[in-house]
Amino acid sequence: QIVYLKPPWTLANLLKCYKKHWVAVFGHVVPRSLLSTIECLYKHLCTGKTVDFSTASILLQESKKLLHAFSSRSDYNGVLPQAYAEVNKLHQTDLSEDIMVLSENAACEKMEAMTPNLQNSEEEKKLHPSFHVAQESRHQEIWSVLEGVWNTINLYSIEIFQKLDPNAATMTTKSSFEEAFLGLQKLLAAVNDIREGISR
Repeated sequence: QIVYLKPPWTLANLLKCYKKHWVAVFGHVVPRSLLSTIECLYKHLCTGKTVDFSTASILLQESKKLLHAFSSRSDYNGVLPQAYAEVNKLHQTDLSEDIMVLSENAACEKMEAMTPNLQNSEEEKKLHPSFHVAQESRHQEIWSVLEGVWNTINLYSIEIFQKLDPNAATMTTKSSFEEAFLGLQKLLAAVNDIREGISR
């Protein structure tokens, strides 16, 4: 009855309500520091800004953080675990696509960012029990990311061997060759990091 904006809510309205009632209501349910998450989501999703790959990944992580916090209160008739599973799926897909379309440096950074996520099993064990349904598809998500790495390595390898053809040796191909070779080295290092993260 006293909510700042009446339903039905748009995403922008919903985030405005969070901010308006944070101190009096939501800050008593979840850590107050999560207000920065609300502000981050509002800034990037409700102000007409274009969201790039890197920002999208951050926003998905922030969304997961918020949903995780509210899960300690309730599963909201099963809606919250379902939302968490969908956001998590989007996050993993986003990481896979980044590997394929960004430069080798950006791709390497994304794969390194995956390593701590794979090690967060202790934190995820604290989720509401219904969240464990989402855990069953975890191996498929990991496989999807690794498949993206494998495809990228294949592309780099083809690029390298094509440039070894003496008939195609020019300044441009030399630059492309070196770029592909360095990218391949970084991706291999990232794969090793992921393998160690999984084994731990």
